[in-house]
Amino acid sequence: MASKALSFDVGDYVVYPKHGVGRVIELQKSEIAGMQLELYVLRFEKEKMTLRVPTNKAESVGMRKLSSDKTLKEALDTLTGKPRVKRTMWSRRAQEYEAKINSGDLVSIAEVVRDLFRADDQPEQSYSERQIFEAATSRLARELAAMEQVDEPTAQEKILEILRKAAAIYNKEKAEA
Repeated sequence: MASKALSFDVGDYVVYPKHGVGRVIELQKSEIAGMQLELYVLRFEKEKMTLRVPTNKAESVGMRKLSSDKTLKEALDTLTGKPRVKRTMWSRRAQEYEAKINSGDLVSIAEVVRDLFRADDQPEQSYSERQIFEAATSRLARELAAMEQVDEPTAQEKILEILRKAAAIYNKEKAEA
């Protein structure tokens, strides 16, 4: 069994890789299959979902506290970088993007947001590109919102503003070339 290195308190915001930012609403003791288990009860408001995670499994499933300020800065800096679009088939890229989003790693999620962002003067996204972009942006915005204690739309607007400024710089470079 994993050591109980991670500990979260009721009221803490946590990141569960597959679902994003949730809040510990309760510590519960339950008997399941004859074994006493201690569980974190997580609430994900956006999905209106409650999840119970055994305390001894929290680390192995990748549950973590909100990112550090340094990691957040690195993620926001990633957004200002030049988009990297591989020339592989969309289905393979989509799988890679989904894996990055589900990793729960803020910088990886920021890479997906950066790579799939389309400025107003760029070609339209396909439906599946837009779905993945929105999922990644939402995941990034929820953690940003929890860290900066603002609402999700405010955090999302901050992310889009960074992306628009970066796109303007790269489009200007392209026009001059």
